[in-house]
Amino acid sequence: MSVLTEFESKLTPAEYELWHSLGSPAAIQAFLDRTPYSIVDDNLSPLSVLRQGVAHCLDGGLFAAAALRRLGYPPLIIDLLPDPGQDDDHVLAIYKINGCYGCVAKSNYPGLRSREPIYRSLRELALSYFEWYFSFERKKTLRAYTRPLNLAMMDATGWMWRDSGADAIERRLWEQKPVALLNPGQAEILRPVDHLTHEAGTIGVNEAGVFRPGNKGR
Repeated sequence: MSVLTEFESKLTPAEYELWHSLGSPAAIQAFLDRTPYSIVDDNLSPLSVLRQGVAHCLDGGLFAAAALRRLGYPPLIIDLLPDPGQDDDHVLAIYKINGCYGCVAKSNYPGLRSREPIYRSLRELALSYFEWYFSFERKKTLRAYTRPLNLAMMDATGWMWRDSGADAIERRLWEQKPVALLNPGQAEILRPVDHLTHEAGTIGVNEAGVFRPGNKGR
């Protein structure tokens, strides 16, 4: 039995119908956009996202990777990494069309969601998030990204239907080597986020899920 077949065997008829209605990256993103942002640290598998109806960024990234897998894309994620201790990381489910990268993502922040498949490299894709990736203190915090993690390598954990598998993926992401986007000199001269960008980038944000030192929130 394939992983997708095993996953779908666990769905109720209503869940199966919803799952099969997600026929494009845009449809997957629309589902995540209407799914309330989870302010709980616990990681959820794609099955749990369907059943609990909430997701934070890792949950949404895993759900998107699983849904993209059903459409024939490999289940790939990358992690955007902030200045340590200043912000939270952010998971993207990536895919390629005509040789260019796009992604699907769940975020509390409107500017950190999906990207169209127009980016020629992962660096270009990651940098498209730079101006919208800021902390509660209005600091631009994005510093690096990871190479793609193929979640097919994690299938033995049952990550598509076991929350413990989502936990294992989070630990695996922590082990990924970062690829720097800025050098120290560039980071030193960054200006604070201006008022209009901050206002636009926080529309609809659930403040209970905003990152502050000691909690998660991206």
